[in-house]
Amino acid sequence: MAFLDSSGDIILDAVLTDTGRYRLSKGDGSFSIEKFALGDAEINYALYRNANHVNGAHPSGSAYYDLEILQLPVLEAFTNNVSSMQSKLMSFPKTNHLYLPIMKKNDGSGKETKIGSVVTTGLRAWTSSTPNYLVGVHLCAVDGATNSAFSGDGITGVMNGAFPSDGGAFIQIEQGLDSLDLSPKLAMDSSLLETQWLVQIDNRLGHICSTSGDKQNWSFLDDDGVALYAFDSTTNPNMVQNITGDTESYTLPHTSVLKAGRGFRLRFKIGASLNLQTPGSTYWFDLLGSAFSTSTTNFPASISDDVVGENNLDTRVDAGELLYIDSIIRITGETTGYRLDVPVRFVKCTGCVDKLVL
Repeated sequence: MAFLDSSGDIILDAVLTDTGRYRLSKGDGSFSIEKFALGDAEINYALYRNANHVNGAHPSGSAYYDLEILQLPVLEAFTNNVSSMQSKLMSFPKTNHLYLPIMKKNDGSGKETKIGSVVTTGLRAWTSSTPNYLVGVHLCAVDGATNSAFSGDGITGVMNGAFPSDGGAFIQIEQGLDSLDLSPKLAMDSSLLETQWLVQIDNRLGHICSTSGDKQNWSFLDDDGVALYAFDSTTNPNMVQNITGDTESYTLPHTSVLKAGRGFRLRFKIGASLNLQTPGSTYWFDLLGSAFSTSTTNFPASISDDVVGENNLDTRVDAGELLYIDSIIRITGETTGYRLDVPVRFVKCTGCVDKLVL
């Protein structure tokens, strides 16, 4: 890894990704660059020295307004697609947009859960969702015993990674303008609607399921083990839905977290991989994860289904038997290129018992 020499003009510095290099190496004439992306993660636009700059325009004239930007240190292009292009540029055919859409995670359930002395309340009043309870991320119980432990302690919003069809918890992402300056009933420009979504997840840890629990097929698995899923409103109507066509109220509080210009939403569940589900195995948790800390975690007292205490989460934390792996799920809209990273924590309780099979 090194910086490019920015003392002069750099016209283009490009490399192929690992996948591109593999396809080129076939040497069968089939390699062709059909798509590319541009990014500006290392650019500080505040350095543009025109008349609006805090220090005034560049003394040498307009040809030098962007000189400091052009001389910024820029890293050489990466071949690893996961490490590169963190901020992609977007192009719009229309130039009169006053507001651009965003993606926003809807954590609302209307329920309250008390973890120790902290009470967490859902943002909106609808019934099936995955609130950020407990640790600020979406929890996925990787086996039945872990799911039973969280359910027994009365903690809602945890996805059942072993049996995604069970339980109502899922992740919901909404796309829209989200501005109080606009009418709540404003229809967003059709050219900005996200009807096609890309979802990336570490395939070693989990897979994407529909809200009914059906396992989805990935479209591509890269050399880093990251699976790419593609969903659209036509092929996956139970996952990609038009918010404006919903029966929800347009007066606050409403079921959407977007204030105006609502477009489409994406709903999905997470299934845990067999790597994490394997009974008695903690290999991946030892390799990539950690254990819940007794100094920071305080679970509510167990209730009726935990009579003998084997699923008491506080007990499992004290024994170092409640393990987790932190990861993210990356969601990208194909229309605008807007991207959102959703934090996910895969949890496994090694000392708990699956109450459903007793």
